[in-house]
Amino acid sequence: MAFESLTDKLSNVFKNLRGKGKLSEADVKAALKEVKMALLEADVSFRIVKQFIKAVEERAVGEEVMNGLNPGQMVIKIVNEEMTKMMGGEVTELTLEPGGKMTIFLMCGLQGSGKTTSAAKLASRIKSKGKSPLLVAGDVYRPAAVEQLQVNADKVGVACFSMGTDISPVKIAEESIAYAEKNHHNVVIIDTAGRLQIDETLMQELKDIKAAVPVNQTLLVVDAMTGQEAVNVAETFDKEIGVDGLILSKLDGDSRGGAALSARAVTGKPVLFAGMGEKLGDLEPFYPDRMASRILGMGDVLTLIDKAMEANKEADEAKEREMAKKLQKGRFDFNMYLESMKQMRHMGGLGGILGMLPGMGGKISDDQLPDEKELTRMEAIVLSMTPAERENPKLLSPQRKFRIAKGSGNDVAVVNRFIKQFEQAQKVMKQMGGFGRGRHGGMGGLGGMLGGGFPKGPRGKFF
Repeated sequence: MAFESLTDKLSNVFKNLRGKGKLSEADVKAALKEVKMALLEADVSFRIVKQFIKAVEERAVGEEVMNGLNPGQMVIKIVNEEMTKMMGGEVTELTLEPGGKMTIFLMCGLQGSGKTTSAAKLASRIKSKGKSPLLVAGDVYRPAAVEQLQVNADKVGVACFSMGTDISPVKIAEESIAYAEKNHHNVVIIDTAGRLQIDETLMQELKDIKAAVPVNQTLLVVDAMTGQEAVNVAETFDKEIGVDGLILSKLDGDSRGGAALSARAVTGKPVLFAGMGEKLGDLEPFYPDRMASRILGMGDVLTLIDKAMEANKEADEAKEREMAKKLQKGRFDFNMYLESMKQMRHMGGLGGILGMLPGMGGKISDDQLPDEKELTRMEAIVLSMTPAERENPKLLSPQRKFRIAKGSGNDVAVVNRFIKQFEQAQKVMKQMGGFGRGRHGGMGGLGGMLGGGFPKGPRGKFF
């Protein structure tokens, strides 16, 4: 994840602070020096780091803090508050025109920033709010850009307007507005061409589109994996064409994450969304306070709850009630395993869920988690069972296991090991009296799965 290294370093600094009964001014300055180095290594702007450390030091080096009952915890609280302030303080909502008025968004960014994918993700979110978005294929230069937008539009179930690659982007933008009015689309999202680097031709084309079309908001997509360069790009775009908000893409990647921390402070423009995965549903509202908590290893339980509620929206109410009853009795069958897998995917996968729990950020590496192929492999085993076998695992005789192994493309030893792990999970469920005491039992199903639904090899690694 983007902040894994930064989280580890800051956690070590804070661990030392917590261990001290009293803090001296030298203790605070030594700790902030380490914080400063960690932020710079994460590619945060030097100017922003300097301002941040100064603000924290002014608040932390005082008699009230250093002589308090828990001075280390108070310093951490100050760091959290200043980091939240640095990233914007409060969440900034995407603004849509009131009533049935049309809202026009212009998407811009460098080539490879994830702009076209982000446009489709944004359309999907807007559609979920009851609006009728129209995606506009205005990138006529990059090979297959028009086709990519059309494919993504089909995946999220929204309309896409294109005129091929022989028409100027300005003309396409103009015609798209007329098409949207005729077909009752109240949100238009114009995808534009990127360049490998900022140039006058790119900027002039964007200026021409904004002159020809009444754009309500210009959204800049910046690649978090480009580090400090992302902030430089944001500054230049804002200066040349005017930017209203930022979307940080690839924030789930192996990047240092500095762009997320300094983009808002450097440009003065709010970060609206963060791309947290490759799937078209992986676009999260950017909450500065929640992001600060993640970075400082305090978890992000609120976002986890949001994801759980979103997952439960798509679940069948009757099925969820039945699942809750079983869980309260400590029962957990293979049908519930499949439902838990489905909910986990909606919530960003096991790694994403664990990363939002307090104290877990950066604690679990990718090689300690089952990858998607392994989860699909286990799912194939369950799907090869009959409905009766999924409901009652006691029916799984050696002959049935052999049939399941053959049907799922696995060795029978793999099937046996998986079922053994599952039986162990069931025992834990019964001993604990079930996990599903919450509304509909949605997270209870997930809890049962995490209790041991994944098989492990002889060395503790998932096979």
